[in-house]
Amino acid sequence: MYYSRKKPLEDIPNELTAIWACSDENCKGWMRDNFAFAIAPVCSLCQSPMVRSERMLAAIVNTSPNQLKK
Repeated sequence: MYYSRKKPLEDIPNELTAIWACSDENCKGWMRDNFAFAIAPVCSLCQSPMVRSERMLAAIVNTSPNQLKK
């Protein structure tokens, strides 16, 4: 649950989300698939290739017009 100073905000449900994770085991970089700006992104932290994976994350929607069509 997320809190503000005055009152609790609504619970945001978690869902299994497609992500890109850094292929370097020493790097913790990752990004949501629907926020990626490249079809095969590279890690912004270490410049290593990224691989598709999944994580349980809060459900959010990318409404950007720059979103890639997959």
